[in-house]
Amino acid sequence: MNVIVTCGPSYEPIDQARRVTNFSTGKLGIFLANTMTDRGWDVVCLKGEGATCPDTLRARRKESFSTNQDLAGRLEQLSGAGRIDAVLHCAALCDFRVARVLDEYGVEMVSPKFSTRGGTVSLILAPAPKVLPLLRGWFPSAFVAGWKYELAGTREDAFARAWRQIAECRVDACVLNGAAYGPGFAVCQAGGVVEERAGANALAESLVRLIEARGVAP
Repeated sequence: MNVIVTCGPSYEPIDQARRVTNFSTGKLGIFLANTMTDRGWDVVCLKGEGATCPDTLRARRKESFSTNQDLAGRLEQLSGAGRIDAVLHCAALCDFRVARVLDEYGVEMVSPKFSTRGGTVSLILAPAPKVLPLLRGWFPSAFVAGWKYELAGTREDAFARAWRQIAECRVDACVLNGAAYGPGFAVCQAGGVVEERAGANALAESLVRLIEARGVAP
């Protein structure tokens, strides 16, 4: 099996010295990449530059990425480099990018490094490019799984967002976790099937089985 795993956080620059990013260590993605590598699968792992997990990554090929756009470019290149059986997109990408930086008078600031001596600074954020909706076009026959880390709302709200991701992004599965869902993971599959898993080992078993089933399907 040829598998791509994304993990860790992306970032979006404020200036040439500062950035906005997400909390993500990359630990789960590294674990999944290692699990599948240990099965003899050919794994490419794209890990965010800001990932802090110290675990050794055993994937055959390792690349780092910076911004959402950088990751998108690397995935598009991989789509033309040979057969891909699965893409596990568990990277924690930025939802926003910095569109403008304003001083305390509302005047736009332009500088390679904004000075703190200028007083209050306001960041105007705009939606960052999303990668998950592009994966089906690049990998039309692969098993594609996205992630939903939900902190706010009820458990029902969290499941609703997972089902919406599956429908809108045309992925095969969405792995749901976070405080809104509760302990563990739920592997939500297109067609309405849900597998609830208590930890990373059980999650990996489910994903391996789903990828293998997709690989032998007519």
